Amino acid sequence: MNFWVPTETIKNPNQKLINKPPVVLIHGFFADGILTWFLQVLALTRNYAVYVPDLLFFGNSITERNEQTTSFQAECLAKGLMKLGVERCSVVGFSYGGMVAFKLGNLYPHLVDSMIVSGTLIELTQSISNKSLENLGFSQWSDMLMPETVEGLKRLLSSGSRILVHQVSSFRL
Repeated sequence: MNFWVPTETIKNPNQKLINKPPVVLIHGFFADGILTWFLQVLALTRNYAVYVPDLLFFGNSITERNEQTTSFQAECLAKGLMKLGVERCSVVGFSYGGMVAFKLGNLYPHLVDSMIVSGTLIELTQSISNKSLENLGFSQWSDMLMPETVEGLKRLLSSGSRILVHQVSSFRL
C-alpha cells in the first residue's frame, strides 16, 4: 500500500514518534489519495502529521490478492500505519474511504482515536448499490466504471467531478 507520509517519517524512519497528532485521510472510489486530499494536506501539515494512503487498486497501491472488501482495505491500512509507527490516529474518510474508516475503527479500535466521515454509509448493501446505480442512470457498475464510448467516459468523469467538487468544498479549512 502506497502512503504519502510526513517528511519527518522519511528523514527519520526509525523515529516512532512525531510531535504532531497523526491524521489519516482516506480517499473515495473515484481518485487516489493525494488527488482527493491535496488541499487538505496543504492546510493540515503545519499542525498535524498527515498520512494519505492510496487504497489498494488505486494510485500506486497494488496486491496480488484479489480481495476487494473494506475489511481487507482496513487490514492493510492498519498494518501500514503500524509499520510507519502510528499507534493512535484521527481518521478522515470520504465516500468509499468512509466505509474503510468505519471498518478500520471496528477492527482496530486501539488504533483509531477519532473519526470524521462524509458522503458515506457504514456498509454498502446490495439494495443501496442498486439504488445508487439507478440514480446515476446505469444498470451495472461496470457500465459506469469501464465506459466503452466517449459519451460513457464523459458521464463517468462528470459523476466523479461532481463528487470531488462537493468533497473539496465540504472540507475546505
